Amino acid sequence: MNKAFVRESDSEDEEEGLSPSLKLPAGTRNYISPAGHQRLKDELEHLVKRERPHVVEIVAWAASNGDRSENGDYIYGKRRLREIDRRIRFLSKRLDNAEIVDPLRQGDNDQIFFGARVTVADGDGLENTYTIVGVDETDVASGRISWISPLARALIKARLGDSVRFQSPLGIRELDIVAVVYETIE
Repeated sequence: MNKAFVRESDSEDEEEGLSPSLKLPAGTRNYISPAGHQRLKDELEHLVKRERPHVVEIVAWAASNGDRSENGDYIYGKRRLREIDRRIRFLSKRLDNAEIVDPLRQGDNDQIFFGARVTVADGDGLENTYTIVGVDETDVASGRISWISPLARALIKARLGDSVRFQSPLGIRELDIVAVVYETIE
């Protein structure tokens, strides 16, 4: 079939261009904190109610100016609309597949699950604190790691005082669990 009649961008998987750390394993739910879910909803609402209508206005104005083949506003606007629509589809799928997990429901549990804030110490006594969050909430700089990361997978179901081993980019590491706290994730 001629490429002119194939709509490649619509048939592509929205997750295809994502980094591996943002892809969900096949058949899994999109675990997310209440705050993370709200951020995704807010972004979707902003795109649908504000940004997309604004870009549509610009494209309509640019189209009314005549020749579209050399009209930068029209060409850029159409490209931006495709990006917005792709992001809207992605967010809609993520929200449809979302399972909201409130860390506060764990109470005073010493076992590690989604939403736990875990302090670990390595063999040298160096301590780090990580919060296990959803893939859309990951921020390594602030200590938020995805529940599908190797470290989080090693930590999940472990208990306070346990040692865990996991494969890091630097090789196999062993960490001791020093503290487990469940609190609201902002």
